[in-house]
Amino acid sequence: MSDVRWLLLLCLSRAGFALINTVYAALIPLLRPAWSMSASQAGAVQSAWHAGYVVSLVAASVLAGRWGAKRTFLGMGWAACATTLLFALGAHDYASAFLLYGLAGLCAGGSYVPGLTLIAERFPPAARGRAMGAFIAAASLGYALGLLGAGALGGWLSPRAGFLLAAAGTLFGLALAGWTLRATPNVTAPADARRGFSPRATLASLCWLWQHKPARCVILAYAFHAWELLCMWAWLPAFLSAAVALQQGTAGVLPVAGAALAALTHLVSMAGSLAGGSWSDRWGRSRVILLMALSSVACSLVFGWLLAAPLWLLVLVAVFYNFAAVGDSAIYSAALTEVVPGQHLAAAYSLRSVLGFGMGALSPWLFGIVLDAAGGTAVDAAQVSGPAPLAWGLAWSALGAVALVGPWLTWSLMRRRAH
Repeated sequence: MSDVRWLLLLCLSRAGFALINTVYAALIPLLRPAWSMSASQAGAVQSAWHAGYVVSLVAASVLAGRWGAKRTFLGMGWAACATTLLFALGAHDYASAFLLYGLAGLCAGGSYVPGLTLIAERFPPAARGRAMGAFIAAASLGYALGLLGAGALGGWLSPRAGFLLAAAGTLFGLALAGWTLRATPNVTAPADARRGFSPRATLASLCWLWQHKPARCVILAYAFHAWELLCMWAWLPAFLSAAVALQQGTAGVLPVAGAALAALTHLVSMAGSLAGGSWSDRWGRSRVILLMALSSVACSLVFGWLLAAPLWLLVLVAVFYNFAAVGDSAIYSAALTEVVPGQHLAAAYSLRSVLGFGMGALSPWLFGIVLDAAGGTAVDAAQVSGPAPLAWGLAWSALGAVALVGPWLTWSLMRRRAH
């Protein structure tokens, strides 16, 4: 099988697994009144997903290093299918959704870190940024399909139909991955390297990573990138739903319209992943990371204040926002392979995942707390003079203010290299 075909099929598999990431966000406007959730509770369910995802990424990194990326990808794929189906059939209120969506996240990381590892094993450094960018772009396609499908099915049938779409996506992803990887070797570390996965060796790697400034800057910059990106993905459909309600004065089209507009931004963000990876191969990782990070932070700081702006302008900013926010995701992965030696790379990916998705687990919940505290509890608020515009503005600005640390870290790394 050619490299191009192999990568295309692996990307389609990743897209199938990615549906589960956004189906809940698409249905927040329906689920909040149906399950009597506050904004902070709605954000907490999304945070539970990210918290489980943190653990799954660490487990996937360790298992891929010890047992091989292919075996880990397929093995965790089976677990993802089971837990996604359990969430689709069992979630019926805030408590059950918090538990089961978190459980689904706990098994979802097998299609991400092992997938990046498989790409790193197959592609040389000169093409790795592009290949990883395509893999990230495939996830954006899955996010868009999840939003579109769940929003439509939730509005026409029920939220459970949207959840079942995600379960079907994981089954598709697993079946396609099994076929694509059938001739791909399962690369495992030598016996002496596997013994390096002891707690003592892991602690030694973590100490090395913290003392090595380039590695530390890349990992921490990724953490603040994830803080912003994962919260934006969680709350973008609800925010766009509120904007549609404000423009049209009706709540009847909210789930479909908000999810559809958010899906559009994810489709365009595929170009951001591809462009970011390609640009970083040509112009350097840090330079492109800084450009994308500053652009997305600028969007965070102003986005919430545009709730009452013309819808075309709001959607245009949202499209650029998602393009910029996801454009540097793949570059961090490629950058780590270039500043961290092989014996520390598994620990680097694990630490990056813990910090990044740990912060990404907090940000949707804290966003909801700001929204509640400022009085913008109704996601379908349709009055310009009410508290919703102020609440959304404060919530988005708080997100961007924290995310500013990320480009500052990248800038400090660039200055160090210049000297």
